[in-house]
Amino acid sequence: MAFFSPLSRRPTRRFEARHPAAAVPCWPRRAIPVASTLALLALGSVHAQSLTDITITDTAPSQISGFGDVPLGKAPFSAVTIDQQTLQDIGAQRVSDALRLDASVADSYNSPAYWDSLSVRGYTLDNRYNYRREGLPISAETMIGMDNKERIELFKGTSGIQAGTSAPGGLVNYVVKRPPSAKDQTIRSVSAAYGGGRSNSIALDLGGRFGQDQALGYRFNAAYEDLNPYIKNTEGHRRLFALAMDWRLTPDSKLEWEIERSERQQIGVNAYSLLGDTLPAPVDGTRNITRLPWSVPGVFAGTTGTLRFKQNLEGGWLWTTQYGAQRLRTDDRLAFAYGCSAQELWDRFCSDGSFDLYDYRSDNERRSSDALQTKLSGVMQLAGLNHQLGIGLTRSRMLDRPSPMQAYNWAGTGNIDGSFDSPEAQPTPGDLNTQRSEYTTEIALRDRIALSTQTALWLGVRHTRLNRASERSDASRAVQDERSFNTPWLALTHQITPAYLVYGSYGEGIETDVAPNRSRYTNAGQALPALRSEQFEIGVKGQWQRTHWQASVFDITRPQSGDQGSCDADNSCTRKMDGQARHRGLELAAGTTQGAWTLQSSAAWIDAERQNAVIDPSVNGQRALNVPRMTLRALAQYRFASVPGLRSSLRVNHEGTRRVTEDGSIELPAWTTLHLATHYDTRIQGTRTQWTLAIDNLTDRHYWRESPKQYGHYYLYPGAPRTLRLAVKASF
Repeated sequence: MAFFSPLSRRPTRRFEARHPAAAVPCWPRRAIPVASTLALLALGSVHAQSLTDITITDTAPSQISGFGDVPLGKAPFSAVTIDQQTLQDIGAQRVSDALRLDASVADSYNSPAYWDSLSVRGYTLDNRYNYRREGLPISAETMIGMDNKERIELFKGTSGIQAGTSAPGGLVNYVVKRPPSAKDQTIRSVSAAYGGGRSNSIALDLGGRFGQDQALGYRFNAAYEDLNPYIKNTEGHRRLFALAMDWRLTPDSKLEWEIERSERQQIGVNAYSLLGDTLPAPVDGTRNITRLPWSVPGVFAGTTGTLRFKQNLEGGWLWTTQYGAQRLRTDDRLAFAYGCSAQELWDRFCSDGSFDLYDYRSDNERRSSDALQTKLSGVMQLAGLNHQLGIGLTRSRMLDRPSPMQAYNWAGTGNIDGSFDSPEAQPTPGDLNTQRSEYTTEIALRDRIALSTQTALWLGVRHTRLNRASERSDASRAVQDERSFNTPWLALTHQITPAYLVYGSYGEGIETDVAPNRSRYTNAGQALPALRSEQFEIGVKGQWQRTHWQASVFDITRPQSGDQGSCDADNSCTRKMDGQARHRGLELAAGTTQGAWTLQSSAAWIDAERQNAVIDPSVNGQRALNVPRMTLRALAQYRFASVPGLRSSLRVNHEGTRRVTEDGSIELPAWTTLHLATHYDTRIQGTRTQWTLAIDNLTDRHYWRESPKQYGHYYLYPGAPRTLRLAVKASF
């Protein structure tokens, strides 16, 4: 049977006996499902909150930028912050719900009932390296609850100054809810939601301060949900508990700590595929095509926490040290539809809708990460110029320790019409797993130099030393990669007027690749040169009164690697560098509030193609698969002056055509969906109560949401049908 590395979901061995004509030497990672039903129970305080409803904030500082408290509207890069009120309004169930409010973000093999998988600026984010929590690296190869998240931050583009290694699309940061800062502020709220099918949830949010001079603060979140989403036969449940505390030791020192524990169990969901050479008509998205009597749920459990100390020093300098830890356990399971042996099609389903069926189980996958970071930042005068300086040291460790064996066994056949010939499960483990270890040390320097009152030069560099190792459970195919590198970043900003800023920036990012330690490779176990991405970006930002806008143009080049040769015998294959993937694009965003109306929009155009490939020159000029040519997100909201607290909004999501196959013979049609919501904020017997009634996909449009190709197989994910969501939150 095909061997999967549970750490990357990348198969490493074909099922030669059953698929003798397989055209590629590896299988796709499992079709990944993730539950689409988390009622976000964003919880508020006893005091009324501001309801300005800025969906994407560009004025607040961002943890992820690495340049301190500079507002995003004054920074020389593209980034967005999605606040807690917006998360509540849209009923965000997962981070992809939030990030897809921005036009630069799209799904990228993003399946229900599994962890999020997204692309930014056309590049798929790496769940091992492109995610942060409280500014520290974590693994996003799990289901991450939203109930205790204050906001989500997205930094777009190459992130070599923020991360040692990462894919060039962008960097995501989760920021958790913290205790209230005001001495007299308390948080007492309970919320409930129903929708997304027939899922129902309840959550609690408590916060306050106590002790002498109220020096101690706390924030407690708890949530439970019965999962019964719009996709039939995908039942499950989830729970989350989180506690955050702080202690104001002195007026200049503060200790913060927080921890969350979450667990989710749910039946997995398989993707559709091409039917022979045909793109099937869109389906309503409610059918789980591989739910069988022997199907078992996937399990995602995790404990994550941070400890942070802040100390104000003389002269306005700040010293911050924090430690973060994450412990994950996963039972990765799916009745997996793949290929069509009857018609010798290994990258799609049969023309009649039938497919081969596999029982995939990788139980007790253990992932752990630890990070220790210390930073010093402040302002000083050098050579007559004002410098905002920062220096940081980060030491991190990531370990992947799955159980020794996994199952990936042929279990019969099925059809998209719901019929099966699969009498029983085939759960016996028969393939080795892969273990991974990684240790990284990073030193980052940054400097913002005020050249004049209007012009600033931004400089940054990160030195990274990494040590990565992997081997199979029996210690075979061991690989070691130890190297160091530097990633610079620089930018220039000029404030044309108090309302207009122009900027230009250049940045780099690093990824690594090593030839597998297998006999078929002539360079087995050898590391390739660092895959160094480059990005150029220019932009202009404007803000006056209650209107803000931004326009940016980017050009990102990402080196590619591939296998040259037949790769079917010893010494027949060489892993080598093979050209670049170049993505160029234009991004526009604007928002305004005029009287009772709030209008917001963002749009992105991306030209993504391969260049300079030598292994297969025919791919040069081909457009990247599953990258929409154009994306538009828009919101129109109206507040009813005659009914205080009542507002209604209409959201529009549009994604343009995208390629399904490399030659462009099959393309996914463009699609547009409408989402209507009404929110009512009132008081019932002195208790602040917030109601939400929302209809997603108002016109009940059937469409293919995305068309990724993973490890040699084409996939199709249907969009969600029309669903109703009802939520209420009471703050006492």
